Amino acid sequence: MRLASATVQTSYESPLGPIILAATNEQLTGAWFAGQRHQPDPSSWPVAPDHPVLQQARQQLSDYFAKRRTSFDLPLQLGSGTPFQQAVWRALLQIPHGSHCSYGELAARIGKPAAVRAVGAAVGRNPVSVIVPCHRALGAHGALTGYAAGLGRKAALLQHENPDLTAPGLRADAPVV
Repeated sequence: MRLASATVQTSYESPLGPIILAATNEQLTGAWFAGQRHQPDPSSWPVAPDHPVLQQARQQLSDYFAKRRTSFDLPLQLGSGTPFQQAVWRALLQIPHGSHCSYGELAARIGKPAAVRAVGAAVGRNPVSVIVPCHRALGAHGALTGYAAGLGRKAALLQHENPDLTAPGLRADAPVV
């Protein structure tokens, strides 16, 4: 994943652990839980907690975790992925708060019904966790599978949005990793 040279960063202390936020001049380009798979190395990005987009992202995440917000209204830059990945990430944005869909349903939504594995890989490389809700993608028959930030976080996010949600492998006491 290549991000613009003008990328800046800050961190947000979520209830599920620190999230590294990245932005360019006018758009959010990343949100990764610390240690998340496929996260780029942020060491060369200047820390800019006063950056307006990063401040907005921190506030909206705070509102989300406090259950005062069910959707995000942030300028996103999703151009770091391939056209296929970008199509998957845009499809993730269409999954409503409190619900979920399967990787197969996502594949069908982007017009590639046979590309279920590729869709799963693209979901795993989502650069804007939580905000682009990759946690809402489940395996066949609602199975809790795959999450670059750990299945415990995925389960916690799903239950945060919908405490009544049941899915194979979804437990309220799932460990946060």
